[in-house]
Amino acid sequence: MKYASIQTFDDWRDYFEKWIEDIGYDRKMIENFELEVKMGGPVTPEIEFGHFKGQRKWERVLEIPDQRIRDYLEYLIVVQGDTEFASVEQQRTLLETAPTDYDAFALARVNAEEMRHGWQMCYLLVTYFGRSGRIEAYKLLERRADRKERLLDAFNEPVRNWLDFFTYTDFIDRDGKYQLRMLSTCAFAPLARSIPPMLKEENFHLGTGHNGLKRILQAGRIPSTLIQKYINKWLPRAYDLFGTDHSSSARWFYVWGLKGRYDETDTSHEPELDALNEYNRMLYFKEAQRLVDQLNKLIPPDQLKLRIPDIRFNRRIGDYAGETYSVTGEKLTVEEYEKHLDNVLPTEEDERLLDELTKEPGWILEKKRSLSHG
Repeated sequence: MKYASIQTFDDWRDYFEKWIEDIGYDRKMIENFELEVKMGGPVTPEIEFGHFKGQRKWERVLEIPDQRIRDYLEYLIVVQGDTEFASVEQQRTLLETAPTDYDAFALARVNAEEMRHGWQMCYLLVTYFGRSGRIEAYKLLERRADRKERLLDAFNEPVRNWLDFFTYTDFIDRDGKYQLRMLSTCAFAPLARSIPPMLKEENFHLGTGHNGLKRILQAGRIPSTLIQKYINKWLPRAYDLFGTDHSSSARWFYVWGLKGRYDETDTSHEPELDALNEYNRMLYFKEAQRLVDQLNKLIPPDQLKLRIPDIRFNRRIGDYAGETYSVTGEKLTVEEYEKHLDNVLPTEEDERLLDELTKEPGWILEKKRSLSHG
């Protein structure tokens, strides 16, 4: 059992370096970025919501009043860490095909920061959670996205090209912003203090994706109908990432003070505990709509405008999992739905077309790299 050799965080770091080697990542691409533990603050010293509201936040696992709460907290940290390492595995092959020097730098920065976020979660696991934490920190480096072993579906999907990447970082990383905001008020103080630096770094990832899509539209070489297919690919996975409808787990996360609403610090109304995932999902849906509205301002009148797929389309989790709703919300027969998917999701032919379009210079608006990391 390899994890048995992990007794300290320094021991885990040796396995992290081996993971970088195993996935074939060029270490030189991230040598200018610091992989380190960062704590933000100050965070609110009292628990901010739920059954323990007003009590002092827990600094150590031993202070947590119930083993079930401890187990759920560990699970939340594991899932967060799993997404971070998975995204690097999904994106690593794009380093060789960056359209500009700026994009190569931006991808390397995104990857380095995702590695650091996973590093941060593993620091919490190894430092605070004893043997089970050390086991989970090792397993985070053992699973692989290309073997579809990552815990959440979205992080087992391939990211095959730069349009894929920009759409992914605009919408999947944006879900990451939501998840981090919901953990930022956690009753476990070390996790709450971990979140502010992660959110600051996540903002760069979102900007990379959204500005990348804008730069593609401004160049005018890739038709909006092709961009739409990648939006159709990733937004249903982002909807799924908020979890099942009427989730009992989300209810207990809130009651125990582990995970708040996305707008927890900005709202005063009482939560509907049986609909927390739906509440956060709809906030995300509205933000995604605003983003697409911004992109549509760059599309000329002779091209089709982009649109948000219906929240029921191509879902794998929740009340609509496996249902045959179209991107515009019509209920289809199984046969109609299969044909519909072929028409609205990226196909091999689409990927070949995109490959041809991106071989020619000028398919994306040039952007100069700034001298600083910011």
